[in-house]
Amino acid sequence: MGKLKKVHFGMGEQELVTEALPSPCYIVDEHAIKSNLKILADIQERSGAKILLALKAFSMFAVAPLVSKYLHGVCASGLNEAKLGREEFGGEVHTYAAAYKESELLDIAKLSNHMVFNSFSQWERFKDTLIQYQKQHPGIEYGLRINPEHSEGATPIYDPCSPCSRMGIPLKHFKDQDLSGISGIHFHTLCEQNFAPLERTLDVIEHRFGHVLKNMKWVNFGGGHHITREDYDREALIRRIKAFQKKYKVQVYLEPGEAIALNSGILVGEVLDTIHNGMDLAILDISATCHMPDVLEMPYRPSIQGAGEPGEKPYTYRLGGPSCLAGDVVGDYSFEHPLQIGDKLVFEDMAIYTMVKNTTFNGINLPAIALWNSKNGKLKLVKEFGYSDFKNRLS
Repeated sequence: MGKLKKVHFGMGEQELVTEALPSPCYIVDEHAIKSNLKILADIQERSGAKILLALKAFSMFAVAPLVSKYLHGVCASGLNEAKLGREEFGGEVHTYAAAYKESELLDIAKLSNHMVFNSFSQWERFKDTLIQYQKQHPGIEYGLRINPEHSEGATPIYDPCSPCSRMGIPLKHFKDQDLSGISGIHFHTLCEQNFAPLERTLDVIEHRFGHVLKNMKWVNFGGGHHITREDYDREALIRRIKAFQKKYKVQVYLEPGEAIALNSGILVGEVLDTIHNGMDLAILDISATCHMPDVLEMPYRPSIQGAGEPGEKPYTYRLGGPSCLAGDVVGDYSFEHPLQIGDKLVFEDMAIYTMVKNTTFNGINLPAIALWNSKNGKLKLVKEFGYSDFKNRLS
């Protein structure tokens, strides 16, 4: 791989010398983010929908000024994300949580334009307080998350419509409910998917919840839409949004996270050691459990620039992290040349669901964060982490 490796990624023509940065390091291409945002802005303009950034997937507020030029705001999963959205991104803040703590309720309301509830029990419990708050602050509106009980996800851990799911309200629970004070409906059922699963989901929702939709001001289609992927059927999305808004006289929102930062970031680390135990092994300064937890949770095998499938190239290694977790393994990869201590490895598409899910298990440092522009070559080290970041969250 080489100790001095130039990396090309993103939309521009510039190359990045990884040796100029600490290791490990997330590097996000501002030019690629802008390209994704332009696609989403076109969807907004042509469909009439409003698109929000889902902070749970990508919260790098160093690019907030850029995001705010194109999107209408952010969606948050609780108090801290709502604060970040209001402080850094501007625009609208939409908050949904599976359950709200009473002590945080009004703080979240003060930060939010939409506040979405996961159950009738929570809404009824807090309704009087929130309606009174709304009379004094008419900028906030309240909604309910529905569970259409229609699964499209391939990975059970990410399927909110699986049996016994705690996410959203099934249709049967709407019977005889008073919807006064509720102005919108929210659903989120997709994960990294094209338009067809959304179309099927909307068909189900219109069939089951059509009588509810007719009394709403807005409908939030949630996230999981890979709108900026090359094969996404964006024209079909635009047609369906326009038809939906016309039929129900509602404002449609979408809140993708991955689509904003898709293929815009890499995680660069280095080889710390190579050993042999039944096969060749390499220990990296990148940890699956600390830095790429979805590798273990989903699970999936991230792509590495220049690497192939096991056995595809002459030298195959099992790559693992420096933690004490025996299962801290990224996967098996093959390379053209034997790995050497100090070699740099470049993990692709690492801007999404990476920084937001990091831990300091074992006292392992968080990767640094850099902002790069593949069009003009500008590079900025945004932040480095150290001992204080580990220590201060423990006591």
